[in-house]
Amino acid sequence: MTLLGIDIGGSGMKGALVNTETGELLTERFRIETPKSRKPEEMAKVFAEIVKHFDYSGPIGCGFPTIIKKGICKAHGNLSKEWLGVNAEELFSDFTGLPVTVINDADAAGYATMNYGVGKGQKGLVLMITIGTGLGSGAFYNGQLLPNFELGQIPYKKYEKFEHYAAASIKEKEKLSYKKWGKRFNKFLEAIELIVSPDLIILGGGTSKDFEEYKKYIKIDTPVIPAELQNYAGIIGAATAAHMKKPI
Repeated sequence: MTLLGIDIGGSGMKGALVNTETGELLTERFRIETPKSRKPEEMAKVFAEIVKHFDYSGPIGCGFPTIIKKGICKAHGNLSKEWLGVNAEELFSDFTGLPVTVINDADAAGYATMNYGVGKGQKGLVLMITIGTGLGSGAFYNGQLLPNFELGQIPYKKYEKFEHYAAASIKEKEKLSYKKWGKRFNKFLEAIELIVSPDLIILGGGTSKDFEEYKKYIKIDTPVIPAELQNYAGIIGAATAAHMKKPI
């Protein structure tokens, strides 16, 4: 089945048509920058532009960068505070006239990785960490999703939360070398290992493709590997969630 998957991030909103049986992208990824305001209506307009680009009419899956419960934003994440309490599914449906399934973006990326990528068949507690504007995380136990496992929100020292210390956006903003940033990211992984004792950690997001640059700074005991799907995982997982029609 061919469905449209849209992955929303703090810096960009990306979409592509996906074969939900195989997990393959059927088109090139189309990207528009996330509006600087990061407010609901402005982002909904961009969402509709992406749908229009593909001349698409059908169910849409969307990965969204905050806690989502039954389509409703339970936090605002790195977006405008106006998102808190908004029913994202209804908003995007109103702007497109199409049914939309919205799930947490890291859950979407993890869902794709566990079904089509390196996580397939992995048992125990597997964490998917997406490294981007923030630090997203998806958790799976024996292949079953545990939704909204937001480990990037863990407080750390003077920082409000870990993602304000070790996200890819912080590396860019502070012009950190891979060595300095890698050591910061390792502290985040140390906290995760202490709190939840995972069996495997899979890294996704744009920074995962540079894994060779910083893997030597990762010192935890838990195996850490990059995701094969990288930046496409969010799109693939979102489309598959729409196919399964299982609101989270």
